Amino acid sequence: MRRPSRTILLDPKKNRTYHYWHVFVPDIGPEQIYGYRVHGPHDPARGMRFDPGKVLLDPYGRAVTVPETYNRILASQPGDNCGSAMKSVVADPRSYDWEGDLPLNQSFTRTIIYEMHVRGFTANPNSGIVPEKRGTYAGLIGKIPYLKDLGITAIELLPVYHFDEQDAPQGFRNYWGYAPVSFFAPHPAYSSRTDPLGPVDEFRDMVKALHRAGIEVILDVVYNHTAEGNHDGPTLSFRGSKMKPTTCSNLTGVTTLTIRDVVTRLTRAIPLRAA
Repeated sequence: MRRPSRTILLDPKKNRTYHYWHVFVPDIGPEQIYGYRVHGPHDPARGMRFDPGKVLLDPYGRAVTVPETYNRILASQPGDNCGSAMKSVVADPRSYDWEGDLPLNQSFTRTIIYEMHVRGFTANPNSGIVPEKRGTYAGLIGKIPYLKDLGITAIELLPVYHFDEQDAPQGFRNYWGYAPVSFFAPHPAYSSRTDPLGPVDEFRDMVKALHRAGIEVILDVVYNHTAEGNHDGPTLSFRGSKMKPTTCSNLTGVTTLTIRDVVTRLTRAIPLRAA
């Protein structure tokens, strides 16, 4: 998608309430792909890096799609990146049937935690998982009997929110996930499904299956930086929407925004339903 099928201009008098921009768009539904372009001053010395040429992820988006043409370097350079940018996907949180599932609220004093990397846990053929589900949320479901045999009562997942796999030295990929981009969306590369909302539902299926087995889910999250990095990093979401100088003199770029604003606001809403 090199050009948007539709562009909607937002009026700050009608489409903004306090910190939050909002818009009602008739006749769209789940799986609609979208992004933001934000206009404003480009004044890095004052911490403002607005660039209307960049398509930005919705900071509150619940799903992300990454085109094969995604290029972190292009997101770091001037110019339009619509064709290669990550994009948000409309998701209806009411459409999934949790079948009465609720957090288990087990006593922490009796909790036995297994920390794991979703991809690494089942990526090897010796996991016994069929090839198309290795390294995925669905593959983890297939290992629940193994976890039960170990006596595990909770798993702690290394980062499963969407992160930038290209945030790594040249020739390498980011494996561990400590390069967050979208805190509310599950990482789509850990899904066996390729439809836009497949990762969201597959993650939910995993949590529900674990709960049915009496296993809680703990998420390892990082809020003190994002994949946008320092002043030389790419414009993916936060950097292109708002910047404020802070007293954190040893941190630059989007990191300052994350500490001051994002932690305060985003942690008031659970990024992914787990526990």
